[in-house]
Amino acid sequence: MRRTLRARIGVSLLVGATLGLGATPAGAEPVPTASASAVPAPAAYALDATLERQLGAESAGTYLDAKTGGLVVTVTTDRAAERARAAGATVRRVTRSAAELDAAMDALEAGAKITGTSWGVDPRTNQVAVEADESVSARDMARVRAVANRLDGAVRIARVPGVFHREVAGGGAIYGGGSRCSAAFNVTKNSVRYFVTAGHCTNISANWSASSGGAVIGVREGTSFPTNDYGIVRYTDGSAPAGNVDLYNGSFQDIASAADAVVGQALKKSGSTTKVTSGTVTAVNVTVNYGDGPVYNMVRTTACSAGGDSGGAHFAGSVALGIHSGSSGCTGTSGSAIHQPVKEALAAYGVTVY
Repeated sequence: MRRTLRARIGVSLLVGATLGLGATPAGAEPVPTASASAVPAPAAYALDATLERQLGAESAGTYLDAKTGGLVVTVTTDRAAERARAAGATVRRVTRSAAELDAAMDALEAGAKITGTSWGVDPRTNQVAVEADESVSARDMARVRAVANRLDGAVRIARVPGVFHREVAGGGAIYGGGSRCSAAFNVTKNSVRYFVTAGHCTNISANWSASSGGAVIGVREGTSFPTNDYGIVRYTDGSAPAGNVDLYNGSFQDIASAADAVVGQALKKSGSTTKVTSGTVTAVNVTVNYGDGPVYNMVRTTACSAGGDSGGAHFAGSVALGIHSGSSGCTGTSGSAIHQPVKEALAAYGVTVY
């Protein structure tokens, strides 16, 4: 079941299914171009989480200003505006409430749940941003547009090249059930070491190795796909791997904390196929309609990815953000990588990054 908008406002090893609309409605605002240096400071993550709790339904989301990198909070009431300013955020008054954006996504869920489509909230334009890949037929596109046309400009539609899919293979590869995947982050609970990866990876096999046909290094202890896309594997080979991410240049990025991504922020993706790629966050609370079932509450980015990158790490500096789920591919340096927010997975299994 799709979560509401308010549910969101948070070892490199990988696995791989397929996803992926055209016109912008009249009156839609242009999408701001994110600053390449828009990496939130720890205080920005904390402020984002605090204001989400305080403002609730009186905010329609947050994003980073493309010019200043500061946190912008959308509000629908004077009271919310006062509280956000007092907390130190820039305030922007918007016309559509969180409830209205939720209602728009409910309408899409009911009338346009088509394989190859995805949608999520873009607080920069106060809209639901819909994407459709090349597999979506003209007839199905008409269905999506018909739903959007009933929503008074709340939905923006764009078609994307390629076909959305879960991407099998990985970086810092792990092997199970005849497939190659990647782990996103090493995690721990009560001094026991695990790694988290994509749920469509852990659905494949209970046992995982570091090489094809090699000795088992870990066993599955949890998996969730579809609806979510995360799983967890416990190390059983006696190793104590470092809590870092492979940068594919001979160095590694230490991971010290986890947070929810903010629209407009810059991030990196580490995976075995496309190695390390960069992008920005463009939407949150994203629904992705894969061929084998939908996933909810995801994050859409512009990072490049390809088959073999699933399960990999999305991160910003030392902050873990997400577990790579899939994309519709990559054109030049512009991609459509989708990630599962890692904080949800950490909470589900009671583990922490280190």
